[in-house]
Amino acid sequence: MSAGTPGAGRTVLVTGGSSGLGAAVVAAVARAGGRPLVLDRQAPAGGVPWVECDLADTRAAEAATRRLAERSGGLDAVVTAAGMDVPGKLADIPGETWDRIVAVDLLATAAVVRAALPFLETSRGSVVTVASTLGIKAVADATAYCAAKFGVVGFTRALAAELAGRVGVTLLVPGGMRTAFFDDRDAAYRPGPDAVLNDPADTAAAVMFALSQPAGCAVREMVVCADQETSYP
Repeated sequence: MSAGTPGAGRTVLVTGGSSGLGAAVVAAVARAGGRPLVLDRQAPAGGVPWVECDLADTRAAEAATRRLAERSGGLDAVVTAAGMDVPGKLADIPGETWDRIVAVDLLATAAVVRAALPFLETSRGSVVTVASTLGIKAVADATAYCAAKFGVVGFTRALAAELAGRVGVTLLVPGGMRTAFFDDRDAAYRPGPDAVLNDPADTAAAVMFALSQPAGCAVREMVVCADQETSYP
C-alpha cells in the first residue's frame, strides 16, 4: 500500500470483521476509501462483501479466503483479527473447547495467510496478524489462549523472515479493548469496573498505519494498549 493512503482503492480481507477489532478495521478501511472483505460466522455491517466461515475449520478458511480473493480480483492486505477465549483451569476446560481456541486463534491465522499468499505476492501486499499482550506474558487460567497467541508471535516473526522483500508482515500485540470479547465470561474473568481498556478504533488506526507503509518499509511489531494496561509489560 502506498504511503499516506492506507486504504484508498485497496482490497483488505479481515477475519472476524463483524465485531470487535475486526469491525473497527473494516470501518477504518472503508473510511479510507478501500474495499474491506470479511470472513466470519456473522454478517458484517453495511453490506460489506463476506463469506460465512467457521475459522476453526482451517481447510474451509483457506477455501473461503481464495473465494473472496478471486471474486474481488485479488488482495492487497490481510488482517487476522478473529479471536476467541474461554478462560478457566486446564483441567476444567473441555478438550474440544481448548482445541477450538487454538484452532481459531492460531491455526486459522496460518490457514488464511497461506491461502492469501499468491494474491499478496502479486500485489506486493501486507499481512497484519493479531496476537495479544498474553502472547508475550503468560497468566493463569488461559493456557489455550496463551498457547495460541504465543504461537501467533512465533508464526509471524518466522513469516516476516520468510516473506522479506515480497510481502510486508506486521505483528500487532494489542492489550484489552472495549469489545464484546469479555461478555460471555464468568464474572471472575471479566474486566472490573475500573479496568482501563482501549477503544478498538484506536487499535484499528495502528493497523492502518502499518498498512500505509510503502513496499520495502515494514512495521515489524506494534504493541498497542491503554497506558495503564496491566498485562504489559
